[in-house]
Amino acid sequence: MSKKKPFVLRLQPEMMEALEKWAADEFRSVNGQLEWLIQRALKDTGRYKPPKGPAVDDTDTKKQ
Repeated sequence: MSKKKPFVLRLQPEMMEALEKWAADEFRSVNGQLEWLIQRALKDTGRYKPPKGPAVDDTDTKKQ
């Protein structure tokens, strides 16, 4: 299992509130929501190919 590198992120209070609501709507932590958003953006632009095995939840990208 790879280690995750911590870092500080400063957001406007309004952005943080919107992010908290979005994460709660999808039953994720704010950290999990940010990780999902970043991974999705990187995959969508062809800048990241996730390793084989368990991945970050990407249920929004699956057709229902």
